[in-house]
Amino acid sequence: MYNVCVIGAGVVGGMIARELAKYQLKVCIIDKENDVGMGTTKANSAIVHAGFDAEEGTLKAKLNVLGSVMMKDIAKDLGVKYKNNGSIVVGFNAEDEKTVKALYNRGVNNGVKDLQVLTGDEIRAIEPNVAKNVTVALYAPTGAIICPYDLTVASIGNAMDNGAELKRNFTVTNIEKEQNGYKIISSLGEEVNAECVVNAAGLFADKIANMVGDNSFEIKPRRGEYILLDKECGKTVKSTIFRTPTKMGKGILVSPTVDGNLLLGPTSVDIDDKADCTTTRDGLDLILKQANEDVDNIACNKAITSFCGLRATTKQNDFIINSPIKGFVNVAGIDSPGLSSAPAIAVMVKELLEEQGVEMVEKQNHISTRKSAHFFKELSIEEKNQIIKQDKSFGKIICRCEVVTEGEILSAIRSNPKPLDLDGVKRRTRAQMGRCQGGFCSPYIIGLLAKEMGVPVEEITKKGGNSTLITGKTKGVE
Repeated sequence: MYNVCVIGAGVVGGMIARELAKYQLKVCIIDKENDVGMGTTKANSAIVHAGFDAEEGTLKAKLNVLGSVMMKDIAKDLGVKYKNNGSIVVGFNAEDEKTVKALYNRGVNNGVKDLQVLTGDEIRAIEPNVAKNVTVALYAPTGAIICPYDLTVASIGNAMDNGAELKRNFTVTNIEKEQNGYKIISSLGEEVNAECVVNAAGLFADKIANMVGDNSFEIKPRRGEYILLDKECGKTVKSTIFRTPTKMGKGILVSPTVDGNLLLGPTSVDIDDKADCTTTRDGLDLILKQANEDVDNIACNKAITSFCGLRATTKQNDFIINSPIKGFVNVAGIDSPGLSSAPAIAVMVKELLEEQGVEMVEKQNHISTRKSAHFFKELSIEEKNQIIKQDKSFGKIICRCEVVTEGEILSAIRSNPKPLDLDGVKRRTRAQMGRCQGGFCSPYIIGLLAKEMGVPVEEITKKGGNSTLITGKTKGVE
């Protein structure tokens, strides 16, 4: 019997698990996928929003500002890259100027620090490539960028290092209320028993809530497509550039990433299919059009990949964090600014559970820090040589594009939560994320995974399920 079971291993579920693992609780995290962070987390804008966009008085506004303040220290503790690069909202006319001033006033009311309304010339002094016809801008120096799946892997890994358990490929089909808690049943007949359940199931949080009789909300997916440009484009802008927002979201952004690429997107289209992550010609064309309207000198011919993510939206247009019945907590409708708010959401959930009688006794031997899985290329020559003397695998470069060593890949494969597929290694180490998108290093990584897991190479998948990569030998000696 677990004290708490967290359903959903995205960034929000991960931060909740990490928070609960600070206490003397038996915690379990379950997810339907082959790895953590495989839902909304794996494909979003990676922005730590300053907090000026959400309407005053909402949970989004409160938790965004609190979470963004917490994020820097959390990223440092977990060995996750974080950069305080600032955010800029650009406008082109008198109507946009009204919107910018309204955002400024909202941000001040929400508690955002150091906001400024600047002219076009003033903002181009900060960002020379902002379009020449921009006339007004909101500048938020506290805005930042981070890697969402890196944060998720690290937070769940830290929770596991402190005793939490992770169950993957666990698709919840039913939840039964029992005298002393809940029985959670999977599609394969597996069972998890827990005194309390936290529903952080992202796009499927409504289905999980329905299983305990809560029909108060419905999740609708909102599709967002992105284009990622090569690292030689990463210095086009230093800040994250937004256009004045609409009711559908913050619009197309242009932003550097913490790893030095340039990210364009997302689109914003409401759909019905919770599994539709396809990119479209119309969507990619819209991204290129609007990004080039806001920022000059974008080298769009340097795109290395495009991708799509889905956000969990509700009619409430706010986070849903409540307890419809004792021992069951909903954490639903966590669309933007969910990533920014995740640390504060975790604390709020801990407090909700505490109010319901869960005893929070701090662990005396709690581990608060974690080392990055991708660190070697940042070291000095002397530091690299010292590590190679101790472990020769760090002297062998496997991914040339991102300069990832065999030692880093092996370290990731052996660390919580262990990757079980090729994409899992990619998210932990950045191997396969460069210009060639894994064309050179994938076969070697498949071999490392197979050896470490003790399985034939034919059993290694790209992302779990039926995504096998190798079907058999084409030549060889019997």
